[in-house]
Amino acid sequence: MTRIAVILGSTRPNRNGSQVARWVVDTASQRGDAEFELIDLRDHPLPHLDEPTAPMFGPSVNTHTRAWAERIAPFDGFVVVTPEYNGGVPGVLKNAIDHLCAEWTDKAVGFVSYGVNGGARAVVQLRTVCGTLGMADVGHQVAISVLTDFENYTTFTPRDHHMAALNKTLDQLIAWSAALAPLRAGAETTLVDS
Repeated sequence: MTRIAVILGSTRPNRNGSQVARWVVDTASQRGDAEFELIDLRDHPLPHLDEPTAPMFGPSVNTHTRAWAERIAPFDGFVVVTPEYNGGVPGVLKNAIDHLCAEWTDKAVGFVSYGVNGGARAVVQLRTVCGTLGMADVGHQVAISVLTDFENYTTFTPRDHHMAALNKTLDQLIAWSAALAPLRAGAETTLVDS
């Protein structure tokens, strides 16, 4: 069965993303057409990118990067739950992405974003980054406003249109993850020594 990781891309105290990520996992898990698992970046602290060579050139010498690669490699696709900070991607999320290369390649990715403007600018940046890594980003996304979709700016209150957008995003993500499977078959990751 297709395996999808839901990556929570914020580690801030009092973050709103944990509610959003839990909603994504709970909603997605009811579908039955894929397995969904939450990956919280708080559980995977990575230093600022400290690789002696670019991840595309082979296995890491760093234990923390190898552990991160082992966590990401088994998944067929990803839902990235991201806030928008000052018009961009959270540094911790970009750093986690930058630590790997082959583990992302030929996999599908969808986005659930939140912010004053629904996190749209963070997703624009992530589409560029993910495309550069050889990921297929699905067109549909979920955009959540912290001004109108959180009660008192703290309690997420998903609406019907969020559910419809999430299901459309997941439909595409699962289909694309399956379609890309032949490209991933036999592909090496940076965990394998050349």
